[in-house]
Amino acid sequence: MAFSLLSVVSTALALAATVSASPAADSLKLKTCPDGTKVRNAECCRFVKVRDDLINDLFEGECGENAHSTVRIAFHDAIGFSKKGGKGGGADGSILQFDDIELNFTMNAGIDEIADDLKPFADQHGISYGDVIQFGSSVALSLCPGAPVVQTFVGRGNATVPASDFTVPEPFDTVPDILARMADAGFSPAELIALLASHSIAAQDKIEPAIARSPFDSTPDQFDPQVYLDVLLKGTVLPGNLGPGKGEVLSPVDGEFRLQSDAALARDPQTACTWQGFVSDQALMAKEFAKAMAKLAILGQNPAKLTDCTELIPQAKPLKRKTAVIPAGKTRKDIEVSCPYNRFPNLPTAAGPPVTSVPPVPEQ
Repeated sequence: MAFSLLSVVSTALALAATVSASPAADSLKLKTCPDGTKVRNAECCRFVKVRDDLINDLFEGECGENAHSTVRIAFHDAIGFSKKGGKGGGADGSILQFDDIELNFTMNAGIDEIADDLKPFADQHGISYGDVIQFGSSVALSLCPGAPVVQTFVGRGNATVPASDFTVPEPFDTVPDILARMADAGFSPAELIALLASHSIAAQDKIEPAIARSPFDSTPDQFDPQVYLDVLLKGTVLPGNLGPGKGEVLSPVDGEFRLQSDAALARDPQTACTWQGFVSDQALMAKEFAKAMAKLAILGQNPAKLTDCTELIPQAKPLKRKTAVIPAGKTRKDIEVSCPYNRFPNLPTAAGPPVTSVPPVPEQ
Protein backbone atom coordinates (compact mmCIF):
# COMPACT_ATOMS: atom_id res chain seq x y z
CA MET A 1 0.00 0.00 0.00
CA ALA A 2 1.29 3.47 -0.83
CA PHE A 3 1.27 6.30 1.68
CA SER A 4 1.37 10.01 0.92
CA LEU A 5 4.48 11.82 2.12
CA LEU A 6 2.36 14.25 4.15
CA SER A 7 0.52 11.52 6.01
CA VAL A 8 3.74 9.60 6.69
CA VAL A 9 5.53 12.64 8.10
CA SER A 10 2.49 13.72 10.14
CA THR A 11 2.18 10.24 11.63
CA ALA A 12 5.88 10.19 12.49
CA LEU A 13 5.66 13.52 14.25
CA ALA A 14 2.59 12.40 16.17
CA LEU A 15 4.34 9.22 17.27
CA ALA A 16 7.38 11.19 18.36
CA ALA A 17 5.19 13.51 20.42
CA THR A 18 3.49 10.52 22.03
CA VAL A 19 6.80 8.89 22.93
CA SER A 20 8.12 12.02 24.65
CA ALA A 21 4.86 13.29 26.15
CA SER A 22 5.13 11.72 29.59
CA PRO A 23 8.60 10.67 30.78
CA ALA A 24 7.24 9.68 34.19
CA ALA A 25 4.65 7.38 32.67
CA ASP A 26 7.19 5.98 30.23
CA SER A 27 9.56 5.05 33.04
CA LEU A 28 6.90 2.67 34.37
CA LYS A 29 6.61 0.92 31.02
CA LEU A 30 10.26 0.32 30.25
CA LYS A 31 11.25 -3.15 29.12
CA THR A 32 14.53 -4.72 30.18
CA CYS A 33 16.53 -6.38 27.39
CA PRO A 34 18.59 -9.53 28.05
CA ASP A 35 21.75 -7.43 28.36
CA GLY A 36 20.10 -5.09 30.87
CA THR A 37 19.35 -2.23 28.48
CA LYS A 38 16.00 -0.59 29.23
CA VAL A 39 13.80 0.34 26.27
CA ARG A 40 10.25 1.54 25.76
CA ASN A 41 9.54 -1.15 23.17
CA ALA A 42 10.89 -4.68 23.44
CA GLU A 43 11.30 -4.75 19.65
CA CYS A 44 14.31 -2.48 20.12
CA CYS A 45 16.16 -5.10 22.19
CA ARG A 46 17.52 -6.97 19.20
CA PHE A 47 19.00 -3.72 17.87
CA VAL A 48 21.20 -3.28 20.94
CA LYS A 49 23.70 -5.78 19.56
CA VAL A 50 23.23 -4.39 16.05
CA ARG A 51 24.24 -0.97 17.36
CA ASP A 52 27.24 -2.27 19.29
CA ASP A 53 28.51 -4.39 16.39
CA LEU A 54 28.14 -1.47 13.99
CA ILE A 55 30.19 0.75 16.27
CA ASN A 56 32.88 -1.77 17.18
CA ASP A 57 33.21 -3.89 14.04
CA LEU A 58 32.05 -1.90 11.02
CA PHE A 59 32.86 1.66 12.06
CA GLU A 60 35.73 0.77 14.40
CA GLY A 61 34.60 3.49 16.79
CA GLU A 62 35.48 6.28 14.36
CA CYS A 63 33.80 8.94 12.26
CA GLY A 64 35.77 7.50 9.36
CA GLU A 65 35.22 6.29 5.83
CA ASN A 66 32.74 3.54 6.73
CA ALA A 67 30.64 5.86 8.86
CA HIS A 68 30.66 8.51 6.12
CA SER A 69 29.69 5.95 3.49
CA THR A 70 26.79 4.64 5.57
CA VAL A 71 25.31 8.15 5.83
CA ARG A 72 25.77 8.47 2.07
CA ILE A 73 24.05 5.19 1.22
CA ALA A 74 21.13 6.20 3.46
CA PHE A 75 20.46 9.14 1.15
CA HIS A 76 21.06 7.23 -2.07
CA ASP A 77 18.69 4.45 -1.06
CA ALA A 78 15.89 6.63 0.30
CA ILE A 79 15.81 9.29 -2.42
CA GLY A 80 14.59 6.65 -4.89
CA PHE A 81 11.08 7.89 -4.27
CA SER A 82 8.50 10.11 -5.94
CA LYS A 83 5.30 11.66 -4.63
CA LYS A 84 3.83 10.65 -7.98
CA GLY A 85 4.93 7.03 -7.58
CA GLY A 86 6.93 4.89 -9.99
CA LYS A 87 10.50 5.71 -8.97
CA GLY A 88 10.95 3.24 -6.11
CA GLY A 89 9.95 2.54 -2.55
CA GLY A 90 12.13 5.10 -0.78
CA ALA A 91 13.94 4.03 2.39
CA ASP A 92 13.45 0.31 1.82
CA GLY A 93 16.96 -1.06 1.30
CA SER A 94 16.45 -1.64 -2.42
CA ILE A 95 20.03 -0.56 -3.05
CA LEU A 96 21.12 -3.75 -1.24
CA GLN A 97 18.20 -5.99 -2.21
CA PHE A 98 18.73 -5.15 -5.89
CA ASP A 99 22.43 -4.38 -5.74
CA ASP A 100 23.02 -5.98 -9.13
CA ILE A 101 20.84 -3.23 -10.61
CA GLU A 102 21.20 -0.12 -8.47
CA LEU A 103 24.94 -0.27 -7.84
CA ASN A 104 25.40 0.01 -11.59
CA PHE A 105 23.73 3.44 -11.63
CA THR A 106 26.33 6.14 -12.30
CA MET A 107 25.53 8.15 -9.20
CA ASN A 108 25.95 5.09 -6.96
CA ALA A 109 29.58 4.69 -7.97
CA GLY A 110 31.73 4.00 -4.93
CA ILE A 111 28.85 2.77 -2.77
CA ASP A 112 29.60 -0.86 -3.58
CA GLU A 113 32.21 -1.09 -0.80
CA ILE A 114 29.88 -0.13 2.05
CA ALA A 115 27.08 -2.13 0.40
CA ASP A 116 29.33 -5.19 0.49
CA ASP A 117 29.74 -4.65 4.24
CA LEU A 118 26.15 -3.80 5.15
CA LYS A 119 24.39 -6.57 3.23
CA PRO A 120 26.04 -9.54 5.02
CA PHE A 121 25.89 -7.60 8.29
CA ALA A 122 22.09 -7.36 7.94
CA ASP A 123 21.83 -11.04 7.02
CA GLN A 124 23.96 -12.06 9.99
CA HIS A 125 21.83 -10.02 12.42
CA GLY A 126 18.50 -10.97 10.88
CA ILE A 127 17.35 -7.43 10.07
CA SER A 128 16.08 -5.88 6.86
CA TYR A 129 18.29 -4.02 4.43
CA GLY A 130 16.28 -0.84 4.91
CA ASP A 131 16.83 -1.04 8.67
CA VAL A 132 20.55 -1.71 8.47
CA ILE A 133 20.96 1.34 6.23
CA GLN A 134 18.84 3.83 8.18
CA PHE A 135 19.61 2.55 11.70
CA GLY A 136 23.24 2.26 10.63
CA SER A 137 23.27 5.85 9.40
CA SER A 138 22.03 7.15 12.76
CA VAL A 139 24.64 5.08 14.60
CA ALA A 140 27.36 6.31 12.23
CA LEU A 141 26.44 9.93 12.90
CA SER A 142 26.78 9.34 16.64
CA LEU A 143 30.52 8.85 16.12
CA CYS A 144 30.96 12.27 14.51
CA PRO A 145 31.38 15.10 17.04
CA GLY A 146 28.62 17.67 16.69
CA ALA A 147 26.13 15.40 14.93
CA PRO A 148 22.55 15.35 16.20
CA VAL A 149 20.54 12.31 17.22
CA VAL A 150 18.20 11.52 14.31
CA GLN A 151 14.80 9.99 15.07
CA THR A 152 15.26 6.35 14.10
CA PHE A 153 12.59 3.80 13.25
CA VAL A 154 13.05 0.07 12.62
CA GLY A 155 10.80 -2.66 11.29
CA ARG A 156 10.96 -2.09 7.56
CA GLY A 157 10.35 -5.00 5.24
CA ASN A 158 12.72 -5.67 2.39
CA ALA A 159 12.17 -3.92 -0.93
CA THR A 160 10.08 -5.57 -3.62
CA VAL A 161 11.15 -3.39 -6.56
CA PRO A 162 14.37 -1.55 -7.39
CA ALA A 163 14.55 2.23 -7.46
CA SER A 164 14.72 3.95 -10.83
CA ASP A 165 17.93 5.39 -12.20
CA PHE A 166 18.49 9.17 -12.13
CA THR A 167 16.77 9.67 -8.77
CA VAL A 168 20.01 10.79 -7.09
CA PRO A 169 21.03 14.33 -8.12
CA GLU A 170 24.38 14.41 -9.88
CA PRO A 171 27.19 16.84 -8.98
CA PHE A 172 27.05 18.42 -12.44
CA ASP A 173 23.26 18.86 -12.54
CA THR A 174 21.89 22.39 -12.68
CA VAL A 175 20.27 23.92 -9.62
CA PRO A 176 16.78 23.83 -11.21
CA ASP A 177 17.20 20.13 -11.99
CA ILE A 178 18.42 19.34 -8.47
CA LEU A 179 15.61 21.27 -6.81
CA ALA A 180 13.03 19.67 -9.10
CA ARG A 181 14.23 16.15 -8.25
CA MET A 182 14.19 16.91 -4.54
CA ALA A 183 10.74 18.50 -4.77
CA ASP A 184 9.49 15.36 -6.52
CA ALA A 185 10.63 13.41 -3.45
CA GLY A 186 8.94 15.91 -1.13
CA PHE A 187 11.84 18.14 -0.05
CA SER A 188 12.03 21.93 -0.08
CA PRO A 189 15.16 23.85 -1.11
CA ALA A 190 15.84 24.61 2.57
CA GLU A 191 15.58 20.92 3.49
CA LEU A 192 18.03 20.04 0.71
CA ILE A 193 20.60 22.50 2.06
CA ALA A 194 20.09 21.01 5.52
CA LEU A 195 20.67 17.48 4.20
CA LEU A 196 23.92 18.68 2.62
CA ALA A 197 25.30 19.08 6.14
CA SER A 198 26.26 15.44 5.58
CA HIS A 199 28.98 16.78 3.28
CA SER A 200 30.73 18.04 6.40
CA ILE A 201 31.74 14.41 6.99
CA ALA A 202 32.07 13.30 3.37
CA ALA A 203 34.64 12.75 0.66
CA GLN A 204 34.66 11.84 -3.02
CA ASP A 205 36.00 8.59 -4.46
CA LYS A 206 34.87 8.10 -8.05
CA ILE A 207 34.44 11.58 -9.53
CA GLU A 208 38.23 11.92 -9.59
CA PRO A 209 39.62 8.44 -8.76
CA ALA A 210 43.20 9.71 -8.79
CA ILE A 211 42.48 11.75 -5.67
CA ALA A 212 40.08 9.35 -3.96
CA ARG A 213 38.85 10.10 -0.44
CA SER A 214 39.33 13.86 -0.91
CA PRO A 215 37.12 15.54 1.73
CA PHE A 216 34.65 18.31 1.01
CA ASP A 217 35.98 20.44 3.86
CA SER A 218 39.00 20.58 6.12
CA THR A 219 37.35 18.79 9.08
CA PRO A 220 35.78 15.58 7.71
CA ASP A 221 35.78 13.94 11.13
CA GLN A 222 33.47 16.59 12.60
CA PHE A 223 29.84 17.45 11.93
CA ASP A 224 30.52 21.17 11.79
CA PRO A 225 29.64 24.10 9.50
CA GLN A 226 33.09 24.33 7.93
CA VAL A 227 31.86 22.93 4.60
CA TYR A 228 29.36 25.78 4.29
CA LEU A 229 32.21 28.30 4.52
CA ASP A 230 34.81 26.43 2.49
CA VAL A 231 32.46 26.15 -0.50
CA LEU A 232 32.03 29.95 -0.42
CA LEU A 233 35.77 30.62 -0.68
CA LYS A 234 36.85 32.00 -4.05
CA GLY A 235 38.25 29.12 -6.06
CA THR A 236 40.36 28.57 -9.14
CA VAL A 237 38.64 27.92 -12.46
CA LEU A 238 39.78 24.62 -13.94
CA PRO A 239 41.15 25.05 -17.48
CA GLY A 240 38.92 23.53 -20.12
CA ASN A 241 35.25 22.63 -19.93
CA LEU A 242 33.45 19.40 -19.19
CA GLY A 243 30.42 20.33 -21.28
CA PRO A 244 27.54 22.82 -21.16
CA GLY A 245 27.11 23.96 -17.59
CA LYS A 246 29.77 21.53 -16.42
CA GLY A 247 32.82 23.66 -15.76
CA GLU A 248 34.65 23.14 -12.47
CA VAL A 249 35.97 25.55 -9.87
CA LEU A 250 38.64 24.07 -7.65
CA SER A 251 38.73 24.67 -3.92
CA PRO A 252 41.50 27.09 -2.92
CA VAL A 253 42.38 24.68 -0.10
CA ASP A 254 44.66 22.01 -1.51
CA GLY A 255 43.36 18.50 -0.85
CA GLU A 256 39.72 19.56 -0.59
CA PHE A 257 37.29 18.57 -3.34
CA ARG A 258 34.55 21.00 -4.31
CA LEU A 259 31.36 19.57 -5.79
CA GLN A 260 30.03 21.85 -8.51
CA SER A 261 26.50 21.24 -7.23
CA ASP A 262 27.48 22.48 -3.77
CA ALA A 263 29.13 25.56 -5.24
CA ALA A 264 26.08 26.33 -7.37
CA LEU A 265 23.59 25.84 -4.53
CA ALA A 266 25.71 28.03 -2.23
CA ARG A 267 25.37 30.88 -4.74
CA ASP A 268 21.85 30.43 -6.10
CA PRO A 269 19.20 32.97 -5.01
CA GLN A 270 16.84 30.15 -3.96
CA THR A 271 19.29 28.55 -1.56
CA ALA A 272 22.16 30.97 -0.83
CA CYS A 273 20.63 32.49 2.33
CA THR A 274 19.87 29.10 3.87
CA TRP A 275 23.43 28.02 3.02
CA GLN A 276 24.92 31.15 4.59
CA GLY A 277 22.71 30.79 7.66
CA PHE A 278 24.54 27.63 8.72
CA VAL A 279 28.05 29.13 8.49
CA SER A 280 27.96 30.55 12.01
CA ASP A 281 25.27 28.40 13.63
CA GLN A 282 26.22 24.78 14.14
CA ALA A 283 23.23 24.18 16.42
CA LEU A 284 20.81 25.33 13.71
CA MET A 285 22.62 23.23 11.12
CA ALA A 286 22.38 20.13 13.31
CA LYS A 287 18.71 20.71 14.19
CA GLU A 288 17.59 21.25 10.58
CA PHE A 289 19.65 18.28 9.38
CA ALA A 290 18.10 16.02 12.01
CA LYS A 291 14.58 16.97 10.90
CA ALA A 292 15.32 16.52 7.19
CA MET A 293 17.19 13.25 7.76
CA ALA A 294 14.37 11.81 9.87
CA LYS A 295 11.94 12.66 7.06
CA LEU A 296 14.24 11.04 4.50
CA ALA A 297 14.53 7.84 6.56
CA ILE A 298 10.79 7.10 6.38
CA LEU A 299 10.15 7.90 2.72
CA GLY A 300 7.76 5.27 1.38
CA GLN A 301 7.19 3.82 4.85
CA ASN A 302 4.21 3.89 7.20
CA PRO A 303 5.75 4.85 10.56
CA ALA A 304 2.63 3.63 12.36
CA LYS A 305 3.86 0.14 11.50
CA LEU A 306 7.44 0.83 12.57
CA THR A 307 9.08 0.99 15.99
CA ASP A 308 10.84 4.08 17.27
CA CYS A 309 14.22 2.99 18.65
CA THR A 310 15.81 6.45 18.79
CA GLU A 311 16.70 5.82 22.44
CA LEU A 312 19.38 3.36 21.31
CA ILE A 313 21.28 6.00 19.34
CA PRO A 314 24.20 7.43 21.34
CA GLN A 315 24.67 11.19 21.62
CA ALA A 316 27.69 12.37 19.67
CA LYS A 317 30.42 14.29 21.46
CA PRO A 318 29.77 18.05 21.45
CA LEU A 319 31.89 20.47 19.47
CA LYS A 320 33.89 23.15 21.22
CA ARG A 321 33.60 25.44 18.21
CA LYS A 322 30.12 26.39 16.99
CA THR A 323 31.04 28.35 13.86
CA ALA A 324 33.13 27.86 10.76
CA VAL A 325 36.61 29.35 10.78
CA ILE A 326 38.26 31.31 8.00
CA PRO A 327 41.35 29.28 7.01
CA ALA A 328 44.73 30.73 7.99
CA GLY A 329 46.01 32.91 5.19
CA LYS A 330 42.49 33.82 4.01
CA THR A 331 40.42 36.87 4.87
CA ARG A 332 36.82 38.04 4.61
CA LYS A 333 37.64 39.26 1.08
CA ASP A 334 38.22 35.65 -0.02
CA ILE A 335 34.57 34.74 0.69
CA GLU A 336 31.97 35.03 -2.06
CA VAL A 337 28.95 36.27 -0.16
CA SER A 338 25.81 35.33 -2.11
CA CYS A 339 22.90 36.10 0.22
CA PRO A 340 21.69 39.67 -0.41
CA TYR A 341 19.34 39.81 2.58
CA ASN A 342 21.41 38.89 5.61
CA ARG A 343 24.72 40.34 6.68
CA PHE A 344 27.55 37.83 6.54
CA PRO A 345 28.59 36.93 10.10
CA ASN A 346 31.89 37.83 11.67
CA LEU A 347 33.96 34.68 11.85
CA PRO A 348 37.24 33.87 13.57
CA THR A 349 40.34 33.24 11.49
CA ALA A 350 42.50 30.20 12.16
CA ALA A 351 45.85 31.00 13.71
CA GLY A 352 49.17 29.95 12.29
CA PRO A 353 50.59 29.68 8.78
CA PRO A 354 48.31 29.07 5.78
CA VAL A 355 47.03 25.52 5.40
CA THR A 356 49.10 23.85 2.68
CA SER A 357 47.02 20.69 2.24
CA VAL A 358 44.13 18.74 3.71
CA PRO A 359 44.89 15.00 3.90
CA PRO A 360 42.53 12.42 2.38
CA VAL A 361 40.13 10.52 4.62
CA PRO A 362 41.99 7.40 5.82
CA GLU A 363 40.94 4.15 4.17
CA GLN A 364 39.20 1.54 6.34
